[in-house]
Amino acid sequence: MHFIPRLLTFCCALVAASAGMAAPLADLYKVREAVATQQPEEREQALRQAFDTLLVRLTGDTDTQNQGVAQLRQDPQQLISKYAYDEGAVVVDFDPLTTERALRSAGLSLWGADRPGVLVWWLTETVEGSQLVGDTRDGTTDLQAAAQHRGLPLRLPLADLSEQLAVSAETLASKDPQELRELSERYDADGLLAVRARQSSERWEADWKFWLADKQTQGKATGADRGELADAVMLAVSTFLAPHYRVAPGATEEITLEVLGADVERFAELDRLLEPFGAHLLRVESDRLVYQLNASPEQLRAQLALARLQEVPVDEIAAPRLLSEAEVSADVDTPLDAESPLEAPEQPAAEQPQQPDQSEVLRYRW
Repeated sequence: MHFIPRLLTFCCALVAASAGMAAPLADLYKVREAVATQQPEEREQALRQAFDTLLVRLTGDTDTQNQGVAQLRQDPQQLISKYAYDEGAVVVDFDPLTTERALRSAGLSLWGADRPGVLVWWLTETVEGSQLVGDTRDGTTDLQAAAQHRGLPLRLPLADLSEQLAVSAETLASKDPQELRELSERYDADGLLAVRARQSSERWEADWKFWLADKQTQGKATGADRGELADAVMLAVSTFLAPHYRVAPGATEEITLEVLGADVERFAELDRLLEPFGAHLLRVESDRLVYQLNASPEQLRAQLALARLQEVPVDEIAAPRLLSEAEVSADVDTPLDAESPLEAPEQPAAEQPQQPDQSEVLRYRW
């Protein structure tokens, strides 16, 4: 019997057919860089700049001092599958597998494609007044291009009349994001980004704040125009987030992960989220999935938060777990030992594998 492989196949097909499933960031390995001409010298410079952009997008590090990276930068075409010119820019497609392998071989920690969605409340202040940027309003293109350039899944509010009236400079400058959180409930996003942008002389500047769960940061940014300003803000947010999600080679430990409340759709989403950690599905017990993987607990917790999973405290699971073991041992008709690997032959009690210590197990539920 090969239940787990068949389940994987079925879930992959379901994901392809499900329009409502959360998807990884699109075009993570596609970079667009401006060029004035198509001369070979400028093209080579643009390809190196595209590599630098991708490097920051995948690592969150704007100043990587690494000999292996320096060699890749000298000849980025070894990582490129294709490039083309498009309206004053060169669009570069990097090969994901080749690029990831090369960067990990250089010892870099990488951030995968599953990233927190960011809802941006961007208020533009001019002499004519203030305007909130929304899906169909002026400034949308600049924000979308900047978010894509820096590898952030972007959400924009509708910016309808009620939101235009509710979101003021004072709202965005507040240290307490509660009012902004209440306005954001209608949107499905993980993080909130509040930006006050204004033109000063011939430049643009902004004050921004960012919240994601219990994490927060803030800063200032400047740019020659609104597009450059948006790029500076998105870069700051991306470099803040990356250390919480990127996976460092070797900086891991073996963890047993148990997830409660899973169904077929959630299984597929979870399998994708755990891919960076080399997760191996050990067994399926009703709505419980048990994985073995290598990760740091902090990075794993951050990744699981993207799926809205909640960690089960140890004091909540200790008593039910003992009861479950007692019930299983007392029920001779139980078809599958709750602590046995799926499809494993029944073993004498003395030969049963020892369970990991409580500290080696993380338990989550939907």
